[in-house]
Amino acid sequence: MDNLSIELKKTVEILQNGGLILYPTDTVWGIGCDATNEEAVKKIYALKQREDSKALICLVGNDAMLERHIENVPDLAYDIIDLATKPTTIIYDNPKGIAKNLIAEDNTLAVRIASDKFCQYLINKFKKPIVSTSANISGKPTPNSKSEISNVILKGVDYIVNLQPQQNFGSPSSIIKLSNDGRVKVIRE
Repeated sequence: MDNLSIELKKTVEILQNGGLILYPTDTVWGIGCDATNEEAVKKIYALKQREDSKALICLVGNDAMLERHIENVPDLAYDIIDLATKPTTIIYDNPKGIAKNLIAEDNTLAVRIASDKFCQYLINKFKKPIVSTSANISGKPTPNSKSEISNVILKGVDYIVNLQPQQNFGSPSSIIKLSNDGRVKVIRE
């Protein structure tokens, strides 16, 4: 078995058991868990020392998974996803089948279709969306590399994926809010 397969197998097991992972994403090193498991999501908020009124980003593997968890994906979303030159997270109205504590007070959910190969494999093997939030304590700077991640976070997760990121991330994703009434708002460029 190659390294990737071994890492995928271990990571999926942790996710299935409601554990937390530290993993390379298409933007920064992320803390992740099963996005449908409320208890697992609680552990992330506790680890980050963050109020759970601040929503987290969810990663899906493809359009089909996106459509399973968002009641109505606006057509514009597909244009944005196709045209985006960097990882772009979209905030959608009316999510479904997701842990309640991931959903913002205005009943929206931030979702990104993963572009990183490991993330795509992982999500497709796990068959459910996973949480992706930067590997830092709330309010502290976002670490740009694995070496900058604090010990609290390293010790607080159940598994650290032993793979190098595919590319230099450098920055978090863009965030765009798409409302069902057609409004578009850029939250983070």
